[in-house]
Amino acid sequence: MSFRQSTIKYVKDILRARTIHEVIAKELQEAHLRKLEAETAAEYASAAIQYNEDRISRLKKRLL
Repeated sequence: MSFRQSTIKYVKDILRARTIHEVIAKELQEAHLRKLEAETAAEYASAAIQYNEDRISRLKKRLL
């Protein structure tokens, strides 16, 4: 396949209408990615909370 034919095929593939199955599969993939991002953010927030609770305890002990 020549470069021209490859380019034409690529452009046609980009411009064609997607099937319902393709749209759903892409949306499902994006939902999994957003869930993983949210879980990462939750883990980070939980660690930050624990760090600050430990820090507060340590500082209170030193103050008393």
